[in-house]
Amino acid sequence: MLLLAMGILFPVLFAPSDAHAQNNPVLAQFIDKVPAASLVDGADGYGPIDAHNPVAPILKNGTRIGWAFITSDFVGTTGYSGKPIHVMAAVDDDAKVIGVKLVKHSEPIVLIGIPEARIAALTEGYIGFDLVQAAKGADHELNIISGATVTIMVIDDSILRSGIKVARALGLGGLSTPTATTGPQFKINPDASAPADWQTMVGDGTLRRMSLDVGQVNDAFAAMDDPRATERPITASPAETFIDMYATLVSIPAIGRATLGERGYNNLKSWLKEGEEAILVAGRGQYSFKGSGYVRGGLFDRIQLIQGDMSVRFRDRNHRRVGDIMVGGAPELTEMDLFKIPASNDFDPTQPWRLELLVHRDIGAVERLYTTFDMGWQPPATYLKKVVKPEQKAASQAPSTLETDEQAAKTALWQRIWHDKTIEIVVLSIMLFTLTLAFFFQNILTRSAKFTFWFRISFLTVTLVFLGWYANAQLSVVNLMALTNSLVTGFTWEAFLLDPLTFILWFSVAAALIFWGRGAYCGWLCPFGALQELTNRIAKLFHVPQWTLPWGLHERLWAVKYIIFLGLFGTMLASIDQAEKLAEVEPFKTAIILKFDRAWPFVLYALVLLGAGLFIERFYCRYLCPLGAALAIPARIRMFDWLKRYKECGSPCQTCAHECMVQAIHPTGEINPNECHNCLHCQVLYQSKKICPVVIKKLKRQESLLASMEGAQKALNRTQTTKHNPKEKS
Repeated sequence: MLLLAMGILFPVLFAPSDAHAQNNPVLAQFIDKVPAASLVDGADGYGPIDAHNPVAPILKNGTRIGWAFITSDFVGTTGYSGKPIHVMAAVDDDAKVIGVKLVKHSEPIVLIGIPEARIAALTEGYIGFDLVQAAKGADHELNIISGATVTIMVIDDSILRSGIKVARALGLGGLSTPTATTGPQFKINPDASAPADWQTMVGDGTLRRMSLDVGQVNDAFAAMDDPRATERPITASPAETFIDMYATLVSIPAIGRATLGERGYNNLKSWLKEGEEAILVAGRGQYSFKGSGYVRGGLFDRIQLIQGDMSVRFRDRNHRRVGDIMVGGAPELTEMDLFKIPASNDFDPTQPWRLELLVHRDIGAVERLYTTFDMGWQPPATYLKKVVKPEQKAASQAPSTLETDEQAAKTALWQRIWHDKTIEIVVLSIMLFTLTLAFFFQNILTRSAKFTFWFRISFLTVTLVFLGWYANAQLSVVNLMALTNSLVTGFTWEAFLLDPLTFILWFSVAAALIFWGRGAYCGWLCPFGALQELTNRIAKLFHVPQWTLPWGLHERLWAVKYIIFLGLFGTMLASIDQAEKLAEVEPFKTAIILKFDRAWPFVLYALVLLGAGLFIERFYCRYLCPLGAALAIPARIRMFDWLKRYKECGSPCQTCAHECMVQAIHPTGEINPNECHNCLHCQVLYQSKKICPVVIKKLKRQESLLASMEGAQKALNRTQTTKHNPKEKS
């Protein structure tokens, strides 16, 4: 109900208008937050933002010394997190970078041991970079921090491409916007034909090949200035193949039919939308052009396509594997993949392009050096056709086409992620099904205290190890913040479908709130809650004393978690970024997501909470958890009471109240559903023949009644025997 209310209310009250979003560049959001002096040494202010381009003059003593801009105003800057990386840069009249500052990002790099200051320092290292030379295609040394490859490559790409666009738009350094033409001089010839065999395709340029042996790669690293590059050479034979890679523009009909076959080309056409192109990249050897980074971050960090000052880095949503190459004489290749070039990149299939391969070398436990190799491609003349009056796309159709393409890409991405997570989804489904059966048939389950205990311990272990440490499916109050923010800025299902386990868990939690309240999640499916309970069980084995707070104090401490949640929710309405920082009150990220691999203050905080839980079972859940508070509020709609009680519970019997692990049972006997974790221990006691006084009393009455009946039966038997045996009577 809370989520439904927010879904109805917030879009109405806070949704920004389309006009405002379009007319408010990202630069306007940061220009007042980044002092000019912190961006460019000696600068003392900014001028007004230009009316035609999202740039602002940088002033020194009233004189303009350069132009400031935000990279994400000009190019896509989506990083590992799926959110933009905002970098503020400045260029002078010679098109040289005079200032760079990382102003905002959502990258997880600072959570895995890489200080943000190190990323910021590398970013600021672009000061002095010559955009004129970059526009001419000059190579530059790319400094990459191991563990943050995707992030650094996105930052590098965004600074270069946005800087060149700004320089062209403002005429800096002699650069200018390419002269508009009435259309391309050539277009793809749909009637062309491709060679029928692999070697001929390689020979005439239909396929371009780059073959690197181990010796060439070792020589490339030896030529670097860093002496560490030669310390760990590849030990294989210098003549051994390092990588043998091929590439072509497979969206050209003749090439597509020749390499993929008619059926494969038709599938390719159905995958591509208007304005999109695709390349085929295939290879073999000891080095993979795909790597494995895209599995974690969705970005192929080893290859990029470059055409002029435009570059394309491919994400997993724009990737498909190829089962087989149909052209005759094709070699045996270990990797065959299609990569889509989105229409928004303005890629021209009639012009040359090159594919850049990034090769790394480990120089330490976590450090690497990188170098690049280029493979150029241009369409052979046979695939081109001169045109006199090229067709022009209607400008009014472009936004609609891009929106459709983006929607299709999002849908394809989440569908692929769900497919890749099939095993995890199946295991989670089994867990939810098992837990549902346990709740529905809890009377049968709780007949055996021993079975119930081991069932719970086993389930919590799976929750911690599989759901938490392996699958990272730990729900958080941050998820609720993201939902609310999405409702404010424009809700889309795709944003939440990208994490299938979290999506399934939230829907199961929503259903469980109606049937069982918050306890279904908090008591069974929360990895950090499982960690607390399991460590407390271990502590009890070592006879660690258990503390029970006085009921009055305990009852008042319940309110703390609600105060924390309301504080976070109120902060979120003012600043989602600040709220996410304050949400570190949850130790979930440290203990579950990052498995304690984090800066020591965060680890210490999590360990303190777990330490308190050794003495007060589920200490954090009881008093501090804002997620528990957030779930308890809508859980008031719970429709059923599954936990059975006797009228004697609480008066006089206090057994369940004393043994409840989170003290959710009032001294008067009733269970507080806001605090109950549905551990089912009270239901075990409810049926216990050794502990529950009501059951014991009932059994004694039954035994007494049974004894009376047996005595009466014996007396009756004796009477009947006497009647039938007169001698016995005398």
